[in-house]
Amino acid sequence: MNTESLIESMTRDLKPTPRHALERRLTFGMLGGAVVTLLLIAVVLGLRTDLGLAMQGFTFWMKWAYTISLGIGSIIMVARLARPEPVRLTGFWPIVLPFALLAAVSMAEMAHVPPGDWFAMWLGDTWKKCPWLVLMLSAPIFGGLLWSFRRLAPTRLRAAGAAAGLSAGAWAATLYCLHCPEVSAVFVLTWYTMGILFAAGIGALLGPRLLRW
Repeated sequence: MNTESLIESMTRDLKPTPRHALERRLTFGMLGGAVVTLLLIAVVLGLRTDLGLAMQGFTFWMKWAYTISLGIGSIIMVARLARPEPVRLTGFWPIVLPFALLAAVSMAEMAHVPPGDWFAMWLGDTWKKCPWLVLMLSAPIFGGLLWSFRRLAPTRLRAAGAAAGLSAGAWAATLYCLHCPEVSAVFVLTWYTMGILFAAGIGALLGPRLLRW
């Protein structure tokens, strides 16, 4: 059998991939994990008793703008890295914009507060547990993304794992806002970000093992 006949025999019954199959699979995996995360928040942590009132204020939407923008940016990274094609990681530089914008909001916020109150703003009431809760809540979403990767073909496994962890952490932090009472931008910038980056770091460590195909 010559090469052309071999290729023809291998591809004879090959069906084309449905349009937007990648996006649908990532969406299903992420939403499945997000449902579990939301249930954990509702049952274990509890939703804010003043959630309706909080959603009328600036600080709640400031937190959501930060975490959702990170979530959207990182899931775009995941979608790019899930394909077996060359990807330049420097092209993902816009992911730093939410950090930079929230840092600017934090500085503006602190400029209107006496320096003696800065430390209290930074720590809030939940700084000891906030990063760990974000990390814990990211696990179901990360698991959902790993399920999505089972039919995908990443080649940069560590980067893909880091992007999946970053996305899981960002969306977990988005849902965590439904419980978290903190209102300071500098608190969110520090402790939310720490939890999100912990998730990204674990994703980078696990990527080469769990995303191999």
